[in-house]
Amino acid sequence: MLVTCGRTGDVTSDYPDRQAPRRKALVRPGGTPAQQRDLRAQGRRTVARLLDAGLRSFETIGYAATRVDDIVRMADTSHGTFYLYFASKEDLLAALAKECAAEMEALADGLGPVGPGADGREQLRAWVQRFVDVYRRYGPVVRAWSESQIADPALARLGQRSLRRITSKLTDRIAEASRPPGIDPAPAAFALIGMLERVNYFVLSRGLPVDDAAAVDTLAAVLHTGIFGGRPARRAPTGGRGRR
Repeated sequence: MLVTCGRTGDVTSDYPDRQAPRRKALVRPGGTPAQQRDLRAQGRRTVARLLDAGLRSFETIGYAATRVDDIVRMADTSHGTFYLYFASKEDLLAALAKECAAEMEALADGLGPVGPGADGREQLRAWVQRFVDVYRRYGPVVRAWSESQIADPALARLGQRSLRRITSKLTDRIAEASRPPGIDPAPAAFALIGMLERVNYFVLSRGLPVDDAAAVDTLAAVLHTGIFGGRPARRAPTGGRGRR
């Protein structure tokens, strides 16, 4: 559906219509102790290719079913190369999870105060587009977090903290708005974030036939309505003729 997240220099993404996130010039992968060093250009390209292959495998056959064999085949490299940079598929997931968490924290920080008018809705549209961009790149990681597929407690907490940070910011935006009575900001925020995640899941992973721009427009409109409660219901006219 929609994507942009930058990528380091001369690395070509395995996703032709996507750009991977811009990685720092010096990458420290979470692999074996021998890899606790800064990588040069060739090493960065190899790590990036392995990360892309891991994401693609997690997306197509699922994290639980993915083996190192699958990642190596998709990256068109060797097992020896994989283990030079990562100790296991869990280790590769950890590197992706840290990238994803950084993107999501930036996403949370970008959800500032929103107005009730057209400008506020346009502001939310830009934010929803960013959410979709991040989800397109890291959807398999987000799903692994949300569906409790990650066994490492530290990584699970990292995901919970990232999702909670976005939800907290959205809770603040709802609390600031004039909302209908009976709407609790925290559950409302969880419901709206759940909607964003599930819609992206069905569009990206289940091939739901939705126009990209229309999807973002609609999600932004629903999010804006969720924050401000929408327009009040139109009352029936009190004057004029009535039924007898």
